[in-house]
Amino acid sequence: MNGEYGLLDPDEADAPGDEFEEIDVSDTEADRIARERDREFDQWRKRIKDSERFIVQDSAFDDATFAALYKLVQDGYVDAMGGPVSTGKEANVYEALSGERARETLGEDAEQVAIKVYRTRATNFQDMREYLVGDPRFEELGDKKDIVLAWTRKELSNLERARKAGVRVPNPVAAERNVLLMEFVATDGERARRLDEVSIENPETAYEVVREYVRRLYAAGLVHGDLSEYNVLFYEGQLVIIDVGQAVTVHHPNAEEFLERDCENVASFFRRQGIEVDGGELYEWVRENAEPDK
Repeated sequence: MNGEYGLLDPDEADAPGDEFEEIDVSDTEADRIARERDREFDQWRKRIKDSERFIVQDSAFDDATFAALYKLVQDGYVDAMGGPVSTGKEANVYEALSGERARETLGEDAEQVAIKVYRTRATNFQDMREYLVGDPRFEELGDKKDIVLAWTRKELSNLERARKAGVRVPNPVAAERNVLLMEFVATDGERARRLDEVSIENPETAYEVVREYVRRLYAAGLVHGDLSEYNVLFYEGQLVIIDVGQAVTVHHPNAEEFLERDCENVASFFRRQGIEVDGGELYEWVRENAEPDK
């Protein structure tokens, strides 16, 4: 891996503003579709479940999840479903062919999109709550469904805010219930590689870029909360921050603790690349050079 890892030009980004809009986690159109279970939807669901290319896992899909995917197709965001790209504790990511409405956001040359499906039967609801409770965008959350819907909407909001702050993240497109549609960060159809998967030939510059993105997030009122070499991709000469679903606002009671942890993770990785960097010093640099939006 080589190159200058160019930063996004902050002059090309909109100011994120200093207010956080409340995020609605009430029932969506997908919930209604799942309840009504019309014949067309049932046929579509069966076709997807029977597809060899689209591998369905019971832990990730229920009727409402299929309905959310169905609605994204019906609304013109997705033309065809594809296979799995990655799996995680809370979500799976799938590739898909872009629909017209997705290309309106991503550009006409964006042939593919990524579909992130959060499991409605995820096992770490308490861990999710840790990042949700105290966030001013949410009122009291009720059952497990509310938590997953909140998490999905939260990632969409965080991606939008990060981009406005000049942080290179996957471009968000839409969200429906527990399904998030966004840019597929890939080269020749293959997902971009994480920092832990590549050989870094210019670690000093890479570190400076990651450091600046941490600062820009903090200045925009956000802390990633789980930043490490596993959540940074190398793509077309740029570093891309991913998995921002858990990112919290600076109002969160644990925001500073999360920022310290992010800084230590980043420093630990780049120390292994031969750079003399300290997590505490990185934390202080971010705090001194960013005036977060309150």
